[in-house]
Amino acid sequence: QVDLPESGGGLLHAGDSLRLSCAASERTFRSYAMGWFRVPPGKDREFVASITRTGSADYSESVKGRFTISRDNAETTVNLHMDSLKPEDTGVYYCGTLLSRSPYPRDWRQYAYWGQGTRVTVSS
Repeated sequence: QVDLPESGGGLLHAGDSLRLSCAASERTFRSYAMGWFRVPPGKDREFVASITRTGSADYSESVKGRFTISRDNAETTVNLHMDSLKPEDTGVYYCGTLLSRSPYPRDWRQYAYWGQGTRVTVSS
């Protein structure tokens, strides 16, 4: 069992900013990549952003330019800084671990471990 506690969710207004954090053990933090996904109300889990252990970041088109994913090597956390939040960013956000390189790094089924999720609600 791998524990990936997420934190930072909340209730916000459109245009607000928020930072989510995902804490990992050192071993988990050394995985190929870690990513953030979200589950909007009534929808499936969708890719938000990921970052490899070497710092290469990838973003979905819907968040590119507004969200920034980063790694804190000292704290072994992966953070998601979200700016200019929109109501469509509402959902439960999950942190996941990609153990090895994958041809489908945006597919949540490629990720081995998940946190319990943190809820983000953005009102208009």
